[in-house]
Amino acid sequence: MSFLNESFSNYSWMEVKELIASTSKNEVINALNINNPTIRDFAALLSPEAHKYLPEMMEKSQNLTQKRFGKTVQIYIPLYLSNECNNICTYCGFSFDNKIKRTTLNDAQIIKELEVIQKDQFQHILLVTGESQTLVGVDYLKNSIELVKNHFDNITIEVQPLEQQEYAALIDAGLNSVLVYQETYHREEYKKHHPKGKKSNFEYRLDTPDRLGEAGIHKIGLGVLLGLEDWRVDSFFCGLHLDYLEKKYWKTKYSISFPRLRPASGVTAEHLYMSDKELIQLICAYRIFKENTELSISTRESQFFRNHIFKYGVTAMSAGSKTNPGGYSSTPEALEQFEIDDTRTPSQIEEMIKNQGYEPVWKDWEHFNN
Repeated sequence: MSFLNESFSNYSWMEVKELIASTSKNEVINALNINNPTIRDFAALLSPEAHKYLPEMMEKSQNLTQKRFGKTVQIYIPLYLSNECNNICTYCGFSFDNKIKRTTLNDAQIIKELEVIQKDQFQHILLVTGESQTLVGVDYLKNSIELVKNHFDNITIEVQPLEQQEYAALIDAGLNSVLVYQETYHREEYKKHHPKGKKSNFEYRLDTPDRLGEAGIHKIGLGVLLGLEDWRVDSFFCGLHLDYLEKKYWKTKYSISFPRLRPASGVTAEHLYMSDKELIQLICAYRIFKENTELSISTRESQFFRNHIFKYGVTAMSAGSKTNPGGYSSTPEALEQFEIDDTRTPSQIEEMIKNQGYEPVWKDWEHFNN
């Protein structure tokens, strides 16, 4: 059994949409004051009615975050290994049908990237590839992890979904965490945006966190691509997924990311607008719903937004990001997956965090007191 069969199939998109839209004032107040919020309370906190209580949500989210994580912000950096991809995705610069220069880093190029990255204090690295089983399959990923693990305390990957035994092999090689975004939980919309490639299999992707849980991964990262569909309904299903995973794979830790659609070369996909205040509401809703979950924000977001959001729920953020293979050292011509907004250096991010009375954490939290 999996999330698909045990939980997801019990809800319809339209019923959830109506549930959220019909949320009453009393349901929002109850969700804000209850000690152990349920998925129904999470739905209330996502509602248009809850947006009227945004100051109260922000205050509670801030208190819960400081209680669990203190005044700390974990800093990580992504390393893009390859932009090779066999999927067509309407919103992604790496899409198979986008006529771009394709690059996959070899060992020497990876080491060169690491030499640049290590000039800063990073100990938490995210390895990213497009989805190509042939060029960046399990053997390539295992080799990359083995190159990286002697230099970083924590290794996360964001790559194509794999089989349980393949994840187990990567865990043995030194892998700590995996990010796997469903993009959207709306079946029809998912198919519209993923017409070709292995990623077009909605159910296989949906079952990926279950395979990770069975493999014994330390941490699983979830999220939806905000802008593909109604963010409130998509986030409800993502919260439902998180709730299911926490109960079934209780030894595993979890994180949620909040990628909003950004421009990318060769991409013309239309998207639904989500305001900064709505994103704040979503982040606060997650913190109130799941007090212990790590919440992460990337350099997709603006300097102004990132300067303040970690006070209200976010506990991890990327810094100094390049979203093209070789971008830190020698290959500026390789296409970016998406445009970043916050282009500040890691030291500038560190200074910003310290100036607001918070402590940047460069190591993974498990290593923080070592």
